[in-house]
Amino acid sequence: MKFQSDMLLLYAVTEDIREGEEEGLCRKVESALQGGVTMLQLREKGLNKEAFVSLAKRVKSICQAFDVPLIINDSLEVALESRADGVHVGADDLPVSFIRQKVGKNFIIGATAKTVERAKAAQNEGADYLGVGAIFPSPTKKGAIRISAKELKEICSLVTIPVVAIGGIDKDNICKIEGSGAAGVAIVSSLFAAPDIKKAAEELKAESIRISKKGAKPMKSVLTIAGSDSSSGAGIQADIKTITANGVYATSAISALTAQNTLGISGILDVPPDFLAKQIDAVFSDIPPDAVKVGMLPKTLHILVSAKKLGFYGAKNIVVDPVLSSTSGTSLSENDAIGVYKSELFPLAALITPNIPEAERLSGIIIKDEEDMMRSAKKICSECSCAVLIKGGHGAKGANDYLYDGKNERWFYAEKIDNKNTHGTGCTLSSAIAANLAKGYDLFEATELAKKYLTFAISQMLDIGHGRGPIDHAFASWNNEESKPRKDIKQ
Repeated sequence: MKFQSDMLLLYAVTEDIREGEEEGLCRKVESALQGGVTMLQLREKGLNKEAFVSLAKRVKSICQAFDVPLIINDSLEVALESRADGVHVGADDLPVSFIRQKVGKNFIIGATAKTVERAKAAQNEGADYLGVGAIFPSPTKKGAIRISAKELKEICSLVTIPVVAIGGIDKDNICKIEGSGAAGVAIVSSLFAAPDIKKAAEELKAESIRISKKGAKPMKSVLTIAGSDSSSGAGIQADIKTITANGVYATSAISALTAQNTLGISGILDVPPDFLAKQIDAVFSDIPPDAVKVGMLPKTLHILVSAKKLGFYGAKNIVVDPVLSSTSGTSLSENDAIGVYKSELFPLAALITPNIPEAERLSGIIIKDEEDMMRSAKKICSECSCAVLIKGGHGAKGANDYLYDGKNERWFYAEKIDNKNTHGTGCTLSSAIAANLAKGYDLFEATELAKKYLTFAISQMLDIGHGRGPIDHAFASWNNEESKPRKDIKQ
């Protein structure tokens, strides 16, 4: 089952039982699910492994009927044997990185975190969510270390994966975690010890919805770090239009201002690197992005600042479009920037998207044909530890792009469209890929959808300005399941 953050809204954790009490627990679980529990964790310390697996299989069948994921506490072995949906581990259990390597990406992994350092470590190791607490005194863990509301809020603001608050939470004190940024609450005694479990679940869920603002429309977000284009064909403006058109909320951090139009660039004004850092901090502290697109970074310091901040926040799904020159031929980065890109920023990225001239500068290989594109991508991938998409629009034949992730490869074929107005296509493609990664698509799916979007946008034959104009970013509306043009716009 694929993890979604709204699964944490009302996260029920069972109390330990003794042998012979399995039937009663199953009845309680069913009542809790009827009341609206969105995720269930089976926590059993007193049963032997065989009994634990047997109980987990019974509980799994109940959860399956309600389409609610079952998480096993501590024991990966029990989780795998019972075919549960995931496992939750503490600091002294198996490392998250070991579990993720063993089970793959579609197995849910939760991790306990009581400090910012542990939260970031678990996130970087591949955890899907964090359990943070104890928020209040807990009858099930009387010696548990308490976490203040301030500490809870700090952890929520400094990680990009969702957090569920746990520990002594009930209908009377749940309001005290409002505004913390937690995606939901984990409940034990105040649910399973209630005289009417179904009613208790309904009340707790309603309150969790209120304090976590889940009544509002959920939306993924992408942060774009790039330069501003006064003609709105490329850079920050193109990124925001693309991200929005792909159904994702766009935030931004501007690295430079450019005076430009369809005829070219007449001036560049760098944003001070420390102010770029403040913009990135402002976004991550309030609207942690589900993906990040990085475009024009005019100086080495801008690259270093961006890499430092993205590493600090454990940013995920980073797509770097290494803008080394503009379509008019203007150099947009220092000559020594390439080494810093390779050593500091590219290793953080899920993908980089150079065009042919940029790939030549990054790899040192002159690209004349598709074989050269493949060799260049593989060399860059090996040197920089990231997937590489080389865009073929500058080639003599077609507009074929080649993606290599270190193990898998794929060509994305497209015919060249006879349209001189292609300003900002690189920004558009990388932003669309980031938007689709934010929505949960894997790298190859995200690239395929982005390529389709770009092709449609070019094919609209928008004609603005007297030079090389932009494409039509706003022609389409995309949902999470498929890509298609809007029915209300004539194609």
